[in-house]
Amino acid sequence: MRLDITRRQKHSPLIWSFFMTPHSAARPDFIAGQVAVLEMDSYKPTYIAFASAPHEDEFEFLIKRSTSQNVTGALFDPHIAKQVTLKEIVGRGFPVNDYVGHDLVFVAMGTGLAPLRSALRHVLPNRAAYGRLLVLYGARTLEDFCYQDEMQNEWAAQGVELRQVLSQPDASWSGPTGYVQSLLDNLIPELTNPVALVCGSQEMMAQTKERLATLGFAPEKILTNY
Repeated sequence: MRLDITRRQKHSPLIWSFFMTPHSAARPDFIAGQVAVLEMDSYKPTYIAFASAPHEDEFEFLIKRSTSQNVTGALFDPHIAKQVTLKEIVGRGFPVNDYVGHDLVFVAMGTGLAPLRSALRHVLPNRAAYGRLLVLYGARTLEDFCYQDEMQNEWAAQGVELRQVLSQPDASWSGPTGYVQSLLDNLIPELTNPVALVCGSQEMMAQTKERLATLGFAPEKILTNY
């Protein structure tokens, strides 16, 4: 399926959102947090999670610029024609409809926020059906945080509780430092029947799952999208 790029949003010099819609075919359904397999011309397919919710008109992909010869690098190159093809949609996604009434804990590192945002934006129109919504978001530097305006306005208005942490802060940062999984210990005991949604590097996810297990989370209450 051919996709047209409708607009772009710059979060930082290296991280942008790309918005796309089907060129002519019917818009395919997907589960919040699933992964699109995108292809461009001679570049091999690249796996990129949806950052948008299933009900939204445009597909949004949060992409960090790459120097590799792949789709993520080509999208940023102004000299390359943007003929994007959606090959397939893969992964489990986050079946948040199965957890109505639960507190949801979103644990994200870097651009791993994308599929969690997809799930959160899917939940927000039915906000009253869920308990507390808690987002734990880690990045290397302050510049690496994305969607800051959305977090401070739309998320805050819906009662989303945000905790952010930096692993490589500069002198301007007065918040927590370290890795995002370090934020779990003091917050989880306050929650009622919580479900955790986790996305980041393989190492981060392994450490987060281990810490959640020690905090009493059953394996089926720790969700990953792929």
